[in-house]
Amino acid sequence: MFSVGVTLAYRNIKEAGLRTWLNVAVLAMTIVVIVGFQGLYTGMLAQTSRAMIEDEIAGGQYWHKDYDPYDALSIDNGHGVIPENLFSLIEERRATPILIRQATIYPAGRAQSVQLRGIDPAQTILNIPTRYLHISVASASINGAGRMNGVTGSVSPNNTNGSDRASGAGGSFRVNTADIYELPILIGKRMAKSKNIAIGDYLTIRWRDAHGTFDATEGQVVYIMDTRVPSIDNGIIWVPLQTLQHMTALKNEATLVVVSSEAVGEGTKFPHKEPPIGARSHVVSPETESSGSSQEWPFKSQAFLMRDLTEMIKTKRISSVIIYSILLFLGMLAIFDTQVLSLFRRRKEIGTLIALGMTRMQVIFVFTLEGVIQGAMAIVVALIFGMPLLTYVSKKGIAIPQMVEGYGFALSDKLFPVYSLELVLTTILLMMVVVAAISFLPSSKISKLQPTEALKGKIS
Repeated sequence: MFSVGVTLAYRNIKEAGLRTWLNVAVLAMTIVVIVGFQGLYTGMLAQTSRAMIEDEIAGGQYWHKDYDPYDALSIDNGHGVIPENLFSLIEERRATPILIRQATIYPAGRAQSVQLRGIDPAQTILNIPTRYLHISVASASINGAGRMNGVTGSVSPNNTNGSDRASGAGGSFRVNTADIYELPILIGKRMAKSKNIAIGDYLTIRWRDAHGTFDATEGQVVYIMDTRVPSIDNGIIWVPLQTLQHMTALKNEATLVVVSSEAVGEGTKFPHKEPPIGARSHVVSPETESSGSSQEWPFKSQAFLMRDLTEMIKTKRISSVIIYSILLFLGMLAIFDTQVLSLFRRRKEIGTLIALGMTRMQVIFVFTLEGVIQGAMAIVVALIFGMPLLTYVSKKGIAIPQMVEGYGFALSDKLFPVYSLELVLTTILLMMVVVAAISFLPSSKISKLQPTEALKGKIS
């Protein structure tokens, strides 16, 4: 009897003709669109995460306890002397410190708030072209007020060893007259575009040192980097770390220390538990301590630093459920209408099958199997035209409009979706379950059908 049911289901689908292929086309399109959108979000997360790790996060970061990137008014307070255990990593080139200070620039005579970020020009941990910050000798000089490129102090000319000693707010330090440099500036393409800045332009920069004294200097843009990470581009000015430490009288101090991925892989212990999103880690519990963590310098893992990105992608995935629901509803509606129409048109056939000895459940099985076969045909069609299409898109990528740059995603000019076997199989399984359920519901009316009424063409 099973083979009879399969034969009847196949015959009915074949006779339906165009109606069957319309249902198959709707279901196939639904499968391709769902897989396509899910792969788009997966690729977005993978591409953005990779860019953030390469350009900003690396293996993780140690933050000073008072540093809060979401509180612009407290950024100048978030600094401290680099601890000894982190200093040894820096000397081994497995970590690099970054000092962050609030500042103001005046492009075209307009005051613009920016962040000054000091970084070692020789660092290789982050994929930032800091090598261009290797400052070269320029025509800068120390004026009569004792100002050297923004470092205020007094200069003692009574030196016979070819160097001068400048005394400023942070104490005295030696300045070699042969090494008086112009302040080099590294910025990103987004900032250069928004502020209309080009390589070689000079910017007047004003900042406040460790003692609250305002100071100012001029710096020259030596390079404009093309980075995909907006958080190290928009409103950010990169300068040599030692220069910024002298300018702000914060010798040997930093705001955060970036650790290389190699150092993490060599057995550095990192936290297994992160503080809540938005919380400031002033106290480090034993569960969140790493080999270099302390109450002054808690460690932030990659997962913690990318929490905003993952939450954003998660939110967009949830919003995409609306699209999936609409597509599934269209597919379900097509199958449901087909089944209802079949029940209405095939009343006498149903009565005849029951009169010939088929049970009601066997007749229900025939109608349900028709929907399942249509779903299987849709999967085949989706694989035939969807697989080449999605493969082509994943290789060629999708062009990203410039307006997306303002959304905070670290994306390049093209987005490359990522499709996994698990994603495809899950979507196919979901579609088959939905099709089987929708096919069964209308045909369940057969359980209440009287054979005599069906033979007369009546269905209650």
